[in-house]
Amino acid sequence: MKNKKFKFIAISAMTALIFSNNVKGQDAVKVQETTTVASTSTTESTDLKRGEFGIRYIPTFIKIDVRNSNGEEVPGTVSFQNGFGIMLGFNITEHVGLQGEINYLQISQKYKDLTLNREVTIRYINVPLLLSLNTDKSKQFNLNFVVGPEFGFNTGYDVKSDAGGGSDSIKAVAILKKSNVGLAYGAGFEFALNSSHTLRFDLGYRGFYNFVDVAGKGNSADNFNVVVKVPRNRNSLYAGFTVQF
Repeated sequence: MKNKKFKFIAISAMTALIFSNNVKGQDAVKVQETTTVASTSTTESTDLKRGEFGIRYIPTFIKIDVRNSNGEEVPGTVSFQNGFGIMLGFNITEHVGLQGEINYLQISQKYKDLTLNREVTIRYINVPLLLSLNTDKSKQFNLNFVVGPEFGFNTGYDVKSDAGGGSDSIKAVAILKKSNVGLAYGAGFEFALNSSHTLRFDLGYRGFYNFVDVAGKGNSADNFNVVVKVPRNRNSLYAGFTVQF
């Protein structure tokens, strides 16, 4: 009897010990899984910042067709022009946003007019209002596509002449419309430079189609309109930095 009683107690104790160890092991696995999930969630989740401000350099490729003092049209050549701008955006969601920009663009064209070397320079302020579609603004890498209207304002022009042995008998003037409107579109790539994804480097393409012929007409005995045609299409690149807040 004593041996049977002792065996029963020993078996019961071993069973209780094994059960206790199994429970502890399962609890440890659950704690480890919870910690791993929480750690992964913390690593992957980044709050979306609604506001965005950026500065950009905008190299642009464009040409101007001009007229010489004999009334002959001189085709321009596509050349590299400099532009600069700022942007202010609002992110509605990770994938949809709105942005407005104020961009300055200076367009210059050099050409030969008989014995004269001329250079026409036109200055514009362009204001695009764009819908932005994104892969995910909260991630480190984001691709975006933009489209919307753009309003342009002519802020002035210059026509410079270098009389290389000749004389400028009549004055060259640029008759241009003061404003225009068109469609802006493009795509870009954003790369976050910090862990919170608030400082980003932007690189992309921007196209523009003008609905308005901006070159005017007007000649007199004392002057002639030097600008014949400004292309309706414009192609630009951009590079810059944005801060989300």
